[in-house]
Amino acid sequence: MKTTVRCKRRGRSGARGFTLIELLVAIAIMAVIAVLSWRGLDQIIRGRETITNAMEDERVFAQLFDQMRIDARQAASDDESGQAAVSVSGSVLQIVRETVLPGTAPRLQVVRYRVSEGRVIRYASPPLGNVGELRSALRGGEGSGWTAVPLMGGVGAISARVYVPKVGWTTQMKDVQSAITENDNNLKVPQLGNAPLPRSVTGLEVSVGAKSLARPVMRVFLVGE
Repeated sequence: MKTTVRCKRRGRSGARGFTLIELLVAIAIMAVIAVLSWRGLDQIIRGRETITNAMEDERVFAQLFDQMRIDARQAASDDESGQAAVSVSGSVLQIVRETVLPGTAPRLQVVRYRVSEGRVIRYASPPLGNVGELRSALRGGEGSGWTAVPLMGGVGAISARVYVPKVGWTTQMKDVQSAITENDNNLKVPQLGNAPLPRSVTGLEVSVGAKSLARPVMRVFLVGE
C-alpha cells in the first residue's frame, strides 16, 4: 500500500503549470512576431499605395498625351492655317487642327496647351467658319466661346520641340518659317506643277515635368499622320 501511495504522489507532481519565466519568454516571442508581422503588413500597404499612385499618374499622363496625339494627327496644313499649323512659344503649344461636326463641312479649330497654376489646361476655340475667324483666334487669347479642360495637375513645366525636315528638332519658329518660305518657292518651279504644300513641321516632341517625377516624361508624335 505504501508503494501505491508513492506512485500517486509522483503522478501529481508531474502535472505542473508554466513558470513565470516561461510565460515571459512566450510573451516576448509573441511580441517579436507581432512586430515583424506589423512591419510586413505596413510594407505591403505602402507598396500598394505606391503602385496605386503610380497607376493613377500613368493614367493621367496617358490621357494628356493621347489628347495631344489626336490634335497633332488632325493638324491642318500650313496653307490651310495660313501659317505654321504647329507652333511653340515659351511654354505654350499651339495646334491648328481640323474638326468635323455631324452634318457640317470640316472646319478649323485652334488648340492651345499651357500651364496655369501647376495644371496643364487645353484651350480650344469654337469651330471656325472662315479665314477672318481663324485670324482672330490666332491673334487673340482664349476668349468667349473657348473651352478650357484641365488635363493634369502637379506640373512644374511643359516644353515642346518641333521637327523640321532638313533642320531637325528645334524650338525656333524662324526655322519653321524658313521651311514654309522654301516650300512656297519650290511650288513656283514649273516641274512641280500644283503639288500640295509640304508640311513645315512633321514631328512634335512634348516633355512634361511633374513634382512627383524624378525626371520629365517625354513623348513624340507625328504631325498629320
